[in-house]
Amino acid sequence: MNTPLSQDLREDFTAPVRLVAIDMDGTLLPDFSTLVSERNQRALRAAQEAGIVVAIATGRRQAFTAPLLNDVGLRADTPLITSNGAVTRNFAGERIDCNLLKPEIARGLCEVLRGKGLLVFTFDKASPDLVVENIAKVEGRLAKWVEANRQSIAEVKPIEAALGDDVDLIQGMAAGTIEEMMDAEELLAESVWAGQFECVRTAYPGHDLSILDLLAKGVSKRLALERLAKRLGIAREETMAIGDNWNDETMLDWAGTGVLMGNASEELRDLAPERGWRIAPTNCEDGVAVMLEHAMVTLGSARV
Repeated sequence: MNTPLSQDLREDFTAPVRLVAIDMDGTLLPDFSTLVSERNQRALRAAQEAGIVVAIATGRRQAFTAPLLNDVGLRADTPLITSNGAVTRNFAGERIDCNLLKPEIARGLCEVLRGKGLLVFTFDKASPDLVVENIAKVEGRLAKWVEANRQSIAEVKPIEAALGDDVDLIQGMAAGTIEEMMDAEELLAESVWAGQFECVRTAYPGHDLSILDLLAKGVSKRLALERLAKRLGIAREETMAIGDNWNDETMLDWAGTGVLMGNASEELRDLAPERGWRIAPTNCEDGVAVMLEHAMVTLGSARV
């Protein structure tokens, strides 16, 4: 679809953008592709050259994010906020920030979620950095994810055996059909562990796929962006966040300029007016590039 540039996008930002956080899937990446478009690549490099700090903010883990950006030409100090805010490293791999999930809580969540889709845990270590309990039961789109990550996955039965108190645990992930994950969310909310961790949902209705990221208490893309801005001495009103899904919601709320992609779900797009989010063109129309180009014009005007 062709998304016209809305009036609010043509208006100048309230403050020049000095830091932008950009989601990957459904935002920077087009549908059915892991290749960043030429226009988006040019805009990312130009933004960095203009003095804007470009940060990637994704639910993907570091090892599944950095390879997709290798040919873009980003600087080595580009921040990568991964695992929905649990870990921030730069493109060179140096750790900037990290908030780990307590293994005791993870073991408890295994008991709650057993039988509800695929359960995966991610560790802060060299490959294999993923653990699952039963690969043989994985079907559909999740099977494709397993195939793409197979070299990084260890199979442990029961999965709790891999979650000793001495491990550095980044997050858990439950994935399955939308109905399965709705049931899983209810079980988590009713469990004795409720309130001791974060559950962040990402949904892909077109594929009947939903993902629940299980994170340390307080962890989110929003918190990671806020901490990064503070570390860089950049004011909230000088930040922009661009995303398309529920795991981007609080990040868009916090940023000085929150931008929702035109391909986001109707439910999210309906929230945009009351939340003050701008609506960008879709991910297949280089919506990220459109926003960065506009941000650079505004930044240039502020320096004149």
